[in-house]
Amino acid sequence: MKRENGRDIRVKGIKLALCALLILALLAAEGLAMADDGFSTSYTYTYDYWEDPQESPDAYRVAVMIDSNTLGLENLENTRINRAQSLYVRGDMLYICDTYNNRILEIRRKGETFSLIRVIREMAGAEINTFDMPYDVFVDADGNIYVADFNHYRVTMMDKNLNWVRDYTKPADATFDQSLNFLPKKLVVDVAGRVYALCQNVNKGLVKYEADGSFSGFIGANEVSITMGEYIWKRYFQTKEQRAQTANFVPTEYENCYIDEEGFIYATNTVFSEYDLKWDNAKPIRRLNSLGKDILIKNDRYPPIGDLNWSEGSDSAGPSKFTDITVMDNDIYVALDRNRGRLFGYDSQGVLLWAFGTKGNVEGAFTGAISVEHMGKDLLVLDQLKNSVTVFETTEYGQTIYEATEAYLRGEYDESADLWRDVLRMNANYPLAFRGIGRAILRQNRYEEAMDYFELAHDVDNYGRAYKLYRKEWVEKNVWWMMLILAAVLIIPLAIGRVRKMKWEVSEHERSKIRK
Repeated sequence: MKRENGRDIRVKGIKLALCALLILALLAAEGLAMADDGFSTSYTYTYDYWEDPQESPDAYRVAVMIDSNTLGLENLENTRINRAQSLYVRGDMLYICDTYNNRILEIRRKGETFSLIRVIREMAGAEINTFDMPYDVFVDADGNIYVADFNHYRVTMMDKNLNWVRDYTKPADATFDQSLNFLPKKLVVDVAGRVYALCQNVNKGLVKYEADGSFSGFIGANEVSITMGEYIWKRYFQTKEQRAQTANFVPTEYENCYIDEEGFIYATNTVFSEYDLKWDNAKPIRRLNSLGKDILIKNDRYPPIGDLNWSEGSDSAGPSKFTDITVMDNDIYVALDRNRGRLFGYDSQGVLLWAFGTKGNVEGAFTGAISVEHMGKDLLVLDQLKNSVTVFETTEYGQTIYEATEAYLRGEYDESADLWRDVLRMNANYPLAFRGIGRAILRQNRYEEAMDYFELAHDVDNYGRAYKLYRKEWVEKNVWWMMLILAAVLIIPLAIGRVRKMKWEVSEHERSKIRK
Protein backbone atom coordinates (compact mmCIF):
# COMPACT_ATOMS: atom_id res chain seq x y z
CA MET A 1 0.00 0.00 0.00
CA LYS A 2 1.29 3.39 -0.95
CA ARG A 3 1.68 5.70 2.03
CA GLU A 4 0.79 9.40 1.90
CA ASN A 5 3.62 11.73 2.76
CA GLY A 6 3.32 14.57 5.26
CA ARG A 7 2.65 17.19 2.58
CA ASP A 8 -0.28 15.24 1.13
CA ILE A 9 -1.76 14.78 4.57
CA ARG A 10 -1.51 18.53 5.28
CA VAL A 11 -3.12 19.44 1.93
CA LYS A 12 -5.94 16.96 2.52
CA GLY A 13 -6.45 18.34 6.04
CA ILE A 14 -6.69 21.90 4.72
CA LYS A 15 -9.23 20.82 2.11
CA LEU A 16 -11.31 19.03 4.73
CA ALA A 17 -11.19 22.08 6.99
CA LEU A 18 -12.30 24.35 4.16
CA CYS A 19 -15.14 21.98 3.30
CA ALA A 20 -16.22 21.89 6.94
CA LEU A 21 -16.21 25.70 7.14
CA LEU A 22 -18.26 25.92 3.94
CA ILE A 23 -20.80 23.42 5.27
CA LEU A 24 -21.06 25.32 8.56
CA ALA A 25 -21.57 28.60 6.70
CA LEU A 26 -24.33 27.07 4.59
CA LEU A 27 -26.00 25.58 7.66
CA ALA A 28 -25.81 28.90 9.47
CA ALA A 29 -27.34 30.71 6.49
CA GLU A 30 -30.08 28.13 6.27
CA GLY A 31 -30.69 28.39 10.01
CA LEU A 32 -31.11 32.15 9.70
CA ALA A 33 -33.40 31.74 6.73
CA MET A 34 -35.54 29.19 8.50
CA ALA A 35 -35.74 31.00 11.82
CA ASP A 36 -39.07 31.85 13.40
CA ASP A 37 -41.71 29.25 12.67
CA GLY A 38 -39.62 27.36 10.15
CA PHE A 39 -39.34 29.95 7.39
CA SER A 40 -37.55 33.18 6.63
CA THR A 41 -39.01 36.45 7.86
CA SER A 42 -36.80 38.68 5.74
CA TYR A 43 -38.22 37.85 2.32
CA THR A 44 -41.60 38.44 0.76
CA TYR A 45 -43.91 35.45 0.87
CA THR A 46 -47.48 34.26 0.50
CA TYR A 47 -49.24 31.01 1.41
CA ASP A 48 -50.19 28.22 -0.94
CA TYR A 49 -53.34 26.07 -0.84
CA TRP A 50 -51.79 23.80 1.82
CA GLU A 51 -50.93 26.78 4.10
CA ASP A 52 -47.22 26.46 3.40
CA PRO A 53 -45.29 29.74 3.02
CA GLN A 54 -43.98 30.29 -0.50
CA GLU A 55 -41.15 32.71 -1.16
CA SER A 56 -41.84 35.32 -3.81
CA PRO A 57 -40.08 38.33 -5.33
CA ASP A 58 -39.95 41.36 -3.06
CA ALA A 59 -43.04 43.53 -3.37
CA TYR A 60 -41.32 46.40 -1.52
CA ARG A 61 -37.79 47.64 -0.92
CA VAL A 62 -36.40 50.24 1.48
CA ALA A 63 -36.32 53.69 -0.12
CA VAL A 64 -35.23 55.98 2.73
CA MET A 65 -34.94 56.16 6.50
CA ILE A 66 -36.20 59.13 8.51
CA ASP A 67 -34.79 59.83 11.97
CA SER A 68 -33.63 62.67 14.17
CA ASN A 69 -30.44 63.13 12.18
CA THR A 70 -32.12 63.31 8.75
CA LEU A 71 -34.65 65.80 10.12
CA GLY A 72 -31.96 67.95 11.76
CA LEU A 73 -33.62 67.77 15.16
CA GLU A 74 -30.33 67.56 17.03
CA ASN A 75 -29.23 70.88 15.54
CA LEU A 76 -32.63 72.49 15.82
CA GLU A 77 -33.74 71.56 19.32
CA ASN A 78 -31.07 69.19 20.53
CA THR A 79 -33.90 66.74 21.22
CA ARG A 80 -34.10 63.41 19.46
CA ILE A 81 -37.36 61.61 18.72
CA ASN A 82 -38.39 59.68 21.82
CA ARG A 83 -40.77 56.71 21.57
CA ALA A 84 -43.09 58.20 18.95
CA GLN A 85 -46.42 56.35 18.86
CA SER A 86 -48.12 57.11 15.56
CA LEU A 87 -47.90 58.48 12.03
CA TYR A 88 -50.41 60.37 9.92
CA VAL A 89 -50.20 61.26 6.22
CA ARG A 90 -52.17 63.94 4.39
CA GLY A 91 -51.05 64.48 0.79
CA ASP A 92 -47.29 65.09 0.82
CA MET A 93 -47.28 65.93 4.53
CA LEU A 94 -46.20 63.49 7.22
CA TYR A 95 -47.02 63.99 10.90
CA ILE A 96 -45.15 62.12 13.64
CA CYS A 97 -46.67 61.98 17.11
CA ASP A 98 -43.46 62.31 19.17
CA THR A 99 -45.22 61.16 22.32
CA TYR A 100 -42.53 61.25 24.98
CA ASN A 101 -41.34 64.69 23.82
CA ASN A 102 -44.90 66.06 23.96
CA ARG A 103 -44.83 67.39 20.40
CA ILE A 104 -46.01 66.82 16.82
CA LEU A 105 -43.49 66.86 14.00
CA GLU A 106 -44.78 68.23 10.70
CA ILE A 107 -42.74 67.03 7.73
CA ARG A 108 -43.03 67.67 3.99
CA ARG A 109 -41.97 65.15 1.37
CA LYS A 110 -40.42 66.17 -1.94
CA GLY A 111 -39.27 63.15 -3.91
CA GLU A 112 -37.04 61.14 -1.62
CA THR A 113 -36.37 64.11 0.68
CA PHE A 114 -38.29 64.62 3.93
CA SER A 115 -37.90 68.08 5.45
CA LEU A 116 -39.04 69.23 8.87
CA ILE A 117 -41.48 72.14 8.46
CA ARG A 118 -42.36 72.86 12.09
CA VAL A 119 -42.40 71.37 15.56
CA ILE A 120 -45.85 71.73 17.13
CA ARG A 121 -45.58 72.00 20.90
CA GLU A 122 -48.42 74.35 21.76
CA MET A 123 -51.46 76.14 20.40
CA ALA A 124 -52.81 79.62 20.86
CA GLY A 125 -55.97 80.43 22.80
CA ALA A 126 -56.34 77.24 24.83
CA GLU A 127 -56.55 77.14 28.60
CA ILE A 128 -54.07 74.27 28.47
CA ASN A 129 -51.99 75.09 25.40
CA THR A 130 -49.43 72.28 25.49
CA PHE A 131 -49.60 68.50 25.11
CA ASP A 132 -48.92 65.77 27.63
CA MET A 133 -48.29 62.34 26.10
CA PRO A 134 -49.96 62.88 22.70
CA TYR A 135 -50.61 59.37 21.33
CA ASP A 136 -52.20 60.12 17.98
CA VAL A 137 -52.74 62.89 15.44
CA PHE A 138 -55.21 63.45 12.58
CA VAL A 139 -55.34 66.24 10.00
CA ASP A 140 -58.49 66.94 8.00
CA ALA A 141 -58.81 68.29 4.45
CA ASP A 142 -58.94 71.89 5.74
CA GLY A 143 -55.68 71.51 7.65
CA ASN A 144 -57.28 71.33 11.10
CA ILE A 145 -55.14 69.24 13.46
CA TYR A 146 -56.63 66.86 16.04
CA VAL A 147 -54.46 65.42 18.81
CA ALA A 148 -55.24 62.59 21.25
CA ASP A 149 -53.80 64.38 24.29
CA PHE A 150 -53.67 61.39 26.63
CA ASN A 151 -52.61 62.88 29.97
CA HIS A 152 -54.78 65.95 29.51
CA TYR A 153 -57.83 63.69 29.12
CA ARG A 154 -58.97 65.19 25.83
CA VAL A 155 -58.90 65.20 22.07
CA THR A 156 -57.95 68.74 21.17
CA MET A 157 -58.55 70.49 17.85
CA MET A 158 -56.62 73.42 16.39
CA ASP A 159 -56.65 75.08 12.98
CA LYS A 160 -53.78 75.03 10.50
CA ASN A 161 -52.33 78.14 12.12
CA LEU A 162 -52.28 76.38 15.51
CA ASN A 163 -55.15 78.35 16.99
CA TRP A 164 -57.20 76.30 19.45
CA VAL A 165 -60.73 75.48 18.27
CA ARG A 166 -62.25 73.07 20.82
CA ASP A 167 -61.64 70.10 23.11
CA TYR A 168 -63.48 66.77 23.11
CA THR A 169 -63.56 65.57 26.70
CA LYS A 170 -65.19 62.92 28.89
CA PRO A 171 -68.89 62.61 28.10
CA ALA A 172 -71.19 63.60 30.95
CA ASP A 173 -73.45 60.72 30.03
CA ALA A 174 -74.70 57.70 31.93
CA THR A 175 -73.42 55.37 29.20
CA PHE A 176 -69.86 56.45 29.98
CA ASP A 177 -68.52 55.15 33.29
CA GLN A 178 -67.88 58.35 35.23
CA SER A 179 -65.39 56.61 37.50
CA LEU A 180 -63.02 56.26 34.51
CA ASN A 181 -60.72 58.94 33.17
CA PHE A 182 -61.06 59.91 29.53
CA LEU A 183 -57.81 58.54 28.04
CA PRO A 184 -57.84 58.82 24.22
CA LYS A 185 -55.09 56.87 22.43
CA LYS A 186 -56.28 56.78 18.80
CA LEU A 187 -58.65 58.89 16.74
CA VAL A 188 -60.10 59.41 13.27
CA VAL A 189 -62.32 62.15 11.85
CA ASP A 190 -64.84 61.76 9.02
CA VAL A 191 -65.63 64.26 6.25
CA ALA A 192 -68.49 65.71 8.30
CA GLY A 193 -66.13 66.54 11.17
CA ARG A 194 -67.35 63.77 13.47
CA VAL A 195 -64.60 62.53 15.79
CA TYR A 196 -64.16 58.87 16.74
CA ALA A 197 -61.79 58.12 19.61
CA LEU A 198 -60.40 54.87 20.97
CA CYS A 199 -59.96 55.26 24.69
CA GLN A 200 -58.05 53.18 27.19
CA ASN A 201 -60.32 51.14 29.49
CA VAL A 202 -63.38 51.72 27.28
CA ASN A 203 -64.68 48.50 25.75
CA LYS A 204 -67.91 49.78 24.20
CA GLY A 205 -66.24 50.61 20.89
CA LEU A 206 -65.29 54.01 19.54
CA VAL A 207 -66.44 57.12 21.42
CA LYS A 208 -68.26 59.28 18.89
CA TYR A 209 -68.57 63.08 18.90
CA GLU A 210 -70.43 65.34 16.51
CA ALA A 211 -68.59 68.19 14.80
CA ASP A 212 -69.73 70.65 17.48
CA GLY A 213 -68.10 68.54 20.19
CA SER A 214 -71.25 66.94 21.58
CA PHE A 215 -71.09 63.26 22.54
CA SER A 216 -73.36 61.03 20.43
CA GLY A 217 -72.65 57.52 21.70
CA PHE A 218 -70.47 54.52 20.90
CA ILE A 219 -70.13 52.50 17.71
CA GLY A 220 -68.62 49.14 16.81
CA ALA A 221 -68.26 47.45 20.19
CA ASN A 222 -66.35 44.17 20.01
CA GLU A 223 -68.61 41.15 20.25
CA VAL A 224 -68.07 38.77 23.13
CA SER A 225 -66.96 35.31 22.01
CA ILE A 226 -67.60 32.52 24.54
CA THR A 227 -68.31 28.83 24.21
CA MET A 228 -71.33 27.12 25.69
CA GLY A 229 -69.01 25.03 27.85
CA GLU A 230 -67.39 28.16 29.30
CA TYR A 231 -70.78 29.68 30.08
CA ILE A 232 -72.15 26.52 31.75
CA TRP A 233 -68.97 26.02 33.77
CA LYS A 234 -68.99 29.58 35.08
CA ARG A 235 -72.75 29.75 35.60
CA TYR A 236 -73.41 26.43 37.30
CA PHE A 237 -70.16 24.94 38.60
CA GLN A 238 -68.11 27.84 39.97
CA THR A 239 -68.66 29.40 43.36
CA LYS A 240 -69.32 33.10 43.77
CA GLU A 241 -65.72 33.61 44.85
CA GLN A 242 -64.37 31.71 41.84
CA ARG A 243 -66.54 33.70 39.48
CA ALA A 244 -65.23 36.91 40.99
CA GLN A 245 -61.64 35.80 40.37
CA THR A 246 -62.12 34.72 36.76
CA ALA A 247 -62.35 37.04 33.77
CA ASN A 248 -65.76 38.45 32.98
CA PHE A 249 -67.37 37.92 29.59
CA VAL A 250 -66.98 41.51 28.43
CA PRO A 251 -65.97 43.03 25.10
CA THR A 252 -62.32 43.95 24.56
CA GLU A 253 -60.86 47.26 23.47
CA TYR A 254 -59.73 47.91 19.91
CA GLU A 255 -56.03 48.40 19.28
CA ASN A 256 -56.13 50.96 16.47
CA CYS A 257 -58.32 52.49 13.77
CA TYR A 258 -58.18 54.07 10.32
CA ILE A 259 -60.85 55.78 8.20
CA ASP A 260 -60.83 55.15 4.44
CA GLU A 261 -61.84 57.39 1.54
CA GLU A 262 -65.45 56.17 1.71
CA GLY A 263 -65.81 56.92 5.42
CA PHE A 264 -65.63 53.33 6.65
CA ILE A 265 -63.56 52.75 9.79
CA TYR A 266 -61.08 49.88 9.87
CA ALA A 267 -60.33 48.72 13.41
CA THR A 268 -57.79 46.20 14.67
CA ASN A 269 -58.15 43.94 17.68
CA THR A 270 -55.30 42.14 19.46
CA VAL A 271 -57.17 40.51 22.35
CA PHE A 272 -58.69 37.20 21.28
CA SER A 273 -58.37 33.46 21.61
CA GLU A 274 -55.93 32.18 18.99
CA TYR A 275 -58.21 29.17 18.44
CA ASP A 276 -60.89 31.53 17.10
CA LEU A 277 -58.74 33.01 14.35
CA LYS A 278 -59.17 30.58 11.46
CA TRP A 279 -62.88 30.15 12.23
CA ASP A 280 -63.39 33.91 11.83
CA ASN A 281 -64.58 34.37 15.40
CA ALA A 282 -61.67 36.58 16.48
CA LYS A 283 -61.94 39.15 13.65
CA PRO A 284 -58.59 40.91 14.21
CA ILE A 285 -59.49 43.30 11.36
CA ARG A 286 -62.93 44.85 11.02
CA ARG A 287 -64.49 47.33 8.64
CA LEU A 288 -67.24 49.23 10.41
CA ASN A 289 -70.14 50.97 8.73
CA SER A 290 -72.08 53.89 10.22
CA LEU A 291 -74.02 51.47 12.43
CA GLY A 292 -70.85 49.86 13.77
CA LYS A 293 -71.41 46.56 11.91
CA ASP A 294 -68.45 44.66 10.50
CA ILE A 295 -68.73 44.56 6.68
CA LEU A 296 -65.20 43.41 5.84
CA ILE A 297 -65.27 41.15 2.77
CA LYS A 298 -63.55 37.78 3.26
CA ASN A 299 -63.48 35.73 0.08
CA ASP A 300 -60.39 33.65 0.73
CA ARG A 301 -60.09 30.24 2.40
CA TYR A 302 -59.12 31.98 5.64
CA PRO A 303 -59.99 35.44 6.94
CA PRO A 304 -57.27 38.12 7.04
CA ILE A 305 -55.42 37.08 10.20
CA GLY A 306 -51.74 37.46 9.19
CA ASP A 307 -49.59 34.37 9.50
CA LEU A 308 -51.46 31.08 9.15
CA ASN A 309 -49.00 29.05 11.21
CA TRP A 310 -47.71 29.81 14.68
CA SER A 311 -46.69 28.18 17.95
CA GLU A 312 -49.70 28.08 20.24
CA GLY A 313 -49.45 29.61 23.68
CA SER A 314 -46.32 31.64 22.89
CA ASP A 315 -46.27 35.43 22.92
CA SER A 316 -43.25 35.77 20.64
CA ALA A 317 -44.23 32.99 18.25
CA GLY A 318 -47.99 33.19 18.60
CA PRO A 319 -50.48 34.56 16.08
CA SER A 320 -50.09 37.92 14.40
CA LYS A 321 -51.17 40.94 16.45
CA PHE A 322 -52.14 43.89 14.26
CA THR A 323 -51.10 47.06 16.02
CA ASP A 324 -52.05 49.36 13.14
CA ILE A 325 -53.64 49.40 9.68
CA THR A 326 -53.70 51.67 6.65
CA VAL A 327 -56.03 51.59 3.62
CA MET A 328 -55.12 52.70 0.11
CA ASP A 329 -57.45 54.32 -2.43
CA ASN A 330 -57.78 50.99 -4.30
CA ASP A 331 -59.22 49.35 -1.14
CA ILE A 332 -56.00 47.39 -0.56
CA TYR A 333 -55.24 47.47 3.15
CA VAL A 334 -51.97 46.82 4.95
CA ALA A 335 -51.85 45.59 8.55
CA LEU A 336 -48.77 45.82 10.78
CA ASP A 337 -47.96 42.82 12.99
CA ARG A 338 -46.17 43.96 16.12
CA ASN A 339 -45.46 40.36 17.07
CA ARG A 340 -42.95 39.70 14.30
CA GLY A 341 -42.60 43.11 12.69
CA ARG A 342 -44.35 42.07 9.48
CA LEU A 343 -46.59 43.80 7.00
CA PHE A 344 -49.54 41.97 5.43
CA GLY A 345 -51.24 43.37 2.33
CA TYR A 346 -54.81 42.30 1.45
CA ASP A 347 -57.01 43.20 -1.50
CA SER A 348 -60.63 44.31 -1.23
CA GLN A 349 -61.74 40.66 -1.15
CA GLY A 350 -59.56 39.84 1.86
CA VAL A 351 -57.03 37.87 -0.21
CA LEU A 352 -53.39 38.03 0.89
CA LEU A 353 -51.26 39.80 -1.73
CA TRP A 354 -47.91 39.58 0.04
CA ALA A 355 -46.27 39.59 3.45
CA PHE A 356 -42.80 40.75 4.43
CA GLY A 357 -40.78 42.04 7.36
CA THR A 358 -38.86 40.84 10.37
CA LYS A 359 -37.44 41.92 13.69
CA GLY A 360 -33.84 43.02 13.93
CA ASN A 361 -31.44 45.92 13.63
CA VAL A 362 -30.72 45.69 9.91
CA GLU A 363 -32.21 48.03 7.32
CA GLY A 364 -35.84 47.22 6.70
CA ALA A 365 -36.23 45.29 9.97
CA PHE A 366 -37.88 46.52 13.17
CA THR A 367 -37.42 46.25 16.90
CA GLY A 368 -40.62 48.04 17.93
CA ALA A 369 -42.92 48.54 14.93
CA ILE A 370 -45.89 50.56 16.18
CA SER A 371 -47.54 52.46 13.29
CA VAL A 372 -47.99 52.20 9.51
CA GLU A 373 -49.13 54.75 6.94
CA HIS A 374 -49.00 55.13 3.17
CA MET A 375 -48.12 57.86 0.69
CA GLY A 376 -49.50 56.78 -2.63
CA LYS A 377 -48.35 53.18 -2.69
CA ASP A 378 -45.26 53.79 -0.55
CA LEU A 379 -45.46 52.40 2.98
CA LEU A 380 -44.12 54.19 6.04
CA VAL A 381 -43.46 52.23 9.24
CA LEU A 382 -42.69 53.85 12.58
CA ASP A 383 -40.37 52.02 14.98
CA GLN A 384 -40.83 53.33 18.52
CA LEU A 385 -37.56 51.79 19.76
CA LYS A 386 -35.35 52.77 16.84
CA ASN A 387 -37.06 56.19 16.85
CA SER A 388 -37.18 56.14 13.08
CA VAL A 389 -39.53 55.82 10.12
CA THR A 390 -38.71 53.39 7.29
CA VAL A 391 -40.12 54.30 3.88
CA PHE A 392 -40.73 51.35 1.55
CA GLU A 393 -41.31 51.77 -2.18
CA THR A 394 -42.82 49.21 -4.55
CA THR A 395 -40.69 47.03 -6.76
CA GLU A 396 -41.71 46.16 -10.32
CA TYR A 397 -43.34 43.02 -8.95
CA GLY A 398 -45.35 44.87 -6.30
CA GLN A 399 -46.31 47.65 -8.71
CA THR A 400 -47.59 45.13 -11.27
CA ILE A 401 -49.79 43.48 -8.64
CA TYR A 402 -51.32 46.86 -7.82
CA GLU A 403 -51.83 47.75 -11.47
CA ALA A 404 -53.51 44.39 -12.18
CA THR A 405 -55.85 44.86 -9.22
CA GLU A 406 -56.72 48.43 -10.17
CA ALA A 407 -57.32 47.56 -13.83
CA TYR A 408 -59.86 44.95 -12.72
CA LEU A 409 -61.62 47.47 -10.47
CA ARG A 410 -61.83 49.90 -13.43
CA GLY A 411 -63.46 47.22 -15.55
CA GLU A 412 -60.46 46.89 -17.90
CA TYR A 413 -60.45 43.12 -17.82
CA ASP A 414 -58.16 42.52 -20.83
CA GLU A 415 -55.52 44.77 -19.30
CA SER A 416 -55.96 43.17 -15.89
CA ALA A 417 -55.47 39.67 -17.32
CA ASP A 418 -52.35 40.77 -19.21
CA LEU A 419 -50.90 42.35 -16.06
CA TRP A 420 -51.58 39.20 -14.04
CA ARG A 421 -49.72 37.25 -16.72
CA ASP A 422 -46.78 39.63 -16.21
CA VAL A 423 -46.95 38.81 -12.50
CA LEU A 424 -46.85 35.10 -13.35
CA ARG A 425 -43.71 35.64 -15.42
CA MET A 426 -42.06 37.12 -12.33
CA ASN A 427 -43.52 34.55 -9.92
CA ALA A 428 -44.91 31.36 -11.42
CA ASN A 429 -46.00 30.12 -7.97
CA TYR A 430 -48.54 32.84 -7.20
CA PRO A 431 -52.12 31.55 -6.85
CA LEU A 432 -53.59 35.06 -6.83
CA ALA A 433 -52.30 35.64 -10.37
CA PHE A 434 -54.20 32.58 -11.59
CA ARG A 435 -57.26 33.80 -9.71
CA GLY A 436 -56.82 37.31 -11.11
CA ILE A 437 -56.66 36.05 -14.68
CA GLY A 438 -59.64 33.81 -14.03
CA ARG A 439 -61.71 36.68 -12.61
CA ALA A 440 -60.78 38.94 -15.53
CA ILE A 441 -61.68 36.49 -18.28
CA LEU A 442 -64.78 35.41 -16.37
CA ARG A 443 -66.00 38.99 -16.84
CA GLN A 444 -65.41 38.49 -20.57
CA ASN A 445 -67.77 35.48 -20.55
CA ARG A 446 -64.91 33.04 -21.23
CA TYR A 447 -66.20 30.62 -18.65
CA GLU A 448 -64.38 27.43 -19.65
CA GLU A 449 -60.99 29.18 -19.68
CA ALA A 450 -61.78 30.81 -16.35
CA MET A 451 -62.50 27.38 -14.87
CA ASP A 452 -58.99 26.23 -15.85
CA TYR A 453 -57.37 29.19 -14.08
CA PHE A 454 -59.53 28.82 -10.97
CA GLU A 455 -58.55 25.16 -10.84
CA LEU A 456 -54.86 26.15 -10.90
CA ALA A 457 -55.56 28.60 -8.07
CA HIS A 458 -57.51 25.97 -6.04
CA ASP A 459 -60.32 28.52 -5.95
CA VAL A 460 -63.36 26.31 -5.38
CA ASP A 461 -65.92 29.13 -5.01
CA ASN A 462 -65.01 30.95 -8.21
CA TYR A 463 -64.65 27.63 -10.05
CA GLY A 464 -68.20 26.81 -9.03
CA ARG A 465 -69.47 30.18 -10.29
CA ALA A 466 -67.64 29.77 -13.60
CA TYR A 467 -68.96 26.22 -13.97
CA LYS A 468 -72.57 27.31 -13.44
CA LEU A 469 -72.20 30.05 -16.02
CA TYR A 470 -70.46 27.68 -18.44
CA ARG A 471 -73.23 25.12 -17.98
CA LYS A 472 -75.89 27.78 -18.58
CA GLU A 473 -74.09 29.01 -21.69
CA TRP A 474 -73.69 25.46 -23.01
CA VAL A 475 -77.37 24.72 -22.50
CA GLU A 476 -78.36 27.96 -24.26
CA LYS A 477 -76.11 27.17 -27.22
CA ASN A 478 -77.28 23.58 -27.52
CA VAL A 479 -80.92 23.92 -26.53
CA TRP A 480 -82.20 23.28 -30.07
CA TRP A 481 -80.19 20.12 -30.40
CA MET A 482 -81.39 19.07 -27.00
CA MET A 483 -84.98 19.77 -28.01
CA LEU A 484 -84.53 17.79 -31.22
CA ILE A 485 -83.03 14.88 -29.33
CA LEU A 486 -85.79 15.06 -26.73
CA ALA A 487 -88.40 15.24 -29.47
CA ALA A 488 -86.80 12.31 -31.22
CA VAL A 489 -86.75 10.31 -28.01
CA LEU A 490 -90.43 11.03 -27.43
CA ILE A 491 -91.82 11.07 -30.97
CA ILE A 492 -89.96 8.23 -32.68
CA PRO A 493 -91.23 5.53 -30.27
CA LEU A 494 -94.75 6.93 -30.68
CA ALA A 495 -94.41 6.90 -34.47
CA ILE A 496 -93.05 3.37 -34.46
CA GLY A 497 -95.91 2.27 -32.23
CA ARG A 498 -98.40 4.01 -34.48
CA VAL A 499 -96.96 2.32 -37.57
CA ARG A 500 -97.03 -1.05 -35.89
CA LYS A 501 -100.63 -0.50 -34.84
CA MET A 502 -101.57 0.46 -38.37
CA LYS A 503 -99.89 -2.65 -39.75
CA TRP A 504 -101.69 -4.78 -37.21
CA GLU A 505 -105.03 -3.25 -38.11
CA VAL A 506 -104.40 -3.81 -41.83
CA SER A 507 -103.36 -7.39 -41.24
CA GLU A 508 -106.41 -8.01 -39.07
CA HIS A 509 -108.66 -6.51 -41.71
CA GLU A 510 -107.19 -8.78 -44.39
CA ARG A 511 -107.58 -11.83 -42.15
CA SER A 512 -111.21 -11.01 -41.54
CA LYS A 513 -111.85 -10.79 -45.28
CA ILE A 514 -110.26 -14.20 -45.81
CA ARG A 515 -112.41 -15.78 -43.11
CA LYS A 516 -115.49 -14.47 -44.78
